[in-house]
Amino acid sequence: MKFSPVLLLHICTGVLGCLSGFVAVFLRKGSRRHSIAGRVFVVSMLIMSASGTYLAITVPGQRGNVTGGVLTFYLVATAWMTARRNTGGTGIFEWGALLAALAIEAITLTWGTQAAMSSTGLKYGYPPGPYFFLSFVGLIAIVGDVRLLVRGGISGVQRLARHLWRMCFAFFIAAASIFLARAQVFPVVMRGTGILFLLSFLPLILMMFWLVRVRFTKAYKNARPGFEASGVGGLLRQP
Repeated sequence: MKFSPVLLLHICTGVLGCLSGFVAVFLRKGSRRHSIAGRVFVVSMLIMSASGTYLAITVPGQRGNVTGGVLTFYLVATAWMTARRNTGGTGIFEWGALLAALAIEAITLTWGTQAAMSSTGLKYGYPPGPYFFLSFVGLIAIVGDVRLLVRGGISGVQRLARHLWRMCFAFFIAAASIFLARAQVFPVVMRGTGILFLLSFLPLILMMFWLVRVRFTKAYKNARPGFEASGVGGLLRQP
């Protein structure tokens, strides 16, 4: 891939997104610093995924990355809007997001099937596994979107959980794209200690921790309906 301003923007926002994501996860939820780190994460991730999708479309040999870029943008955007809708309602954005998710699902399933049936076992350089994995994530998101629209919105713990898992999973995609997919750019000592593997999957580990804490403990049962759109792990402010 030739070096270009778009590629530089993609790299810089990806690094900034990961750094701000890790900061937001470990800061006290609802604090001003957490809110600032979360906003930086959201903006960085949206730009990173959008620029990555553009590069995947325009640069030869990168077409297989389109699904990951679009899915990441979708997850961050819907998680952000979940936090922004203080009334817990729905609108044209949620209907558009569902259509986008359905399109992503159709593409990932098609490319995964084509890879499985190909003589090389690949589609745009990727085996079926990554496509079907993204398809599974997309299916979970679609089910959540449909439930949201049928109910006319969600609030409380359910709203928080929706915001949380989508932000963290988008964070995982970005982290894995940096630390696993491009492990060769890091020093040998980091590649040999497993630290890159840990950094890649840490967002998923933290996601599970917060989901369990939110859904199965009393810590957020009495939280107020509104919460800030503060990025990864943005949790309800306690009364």
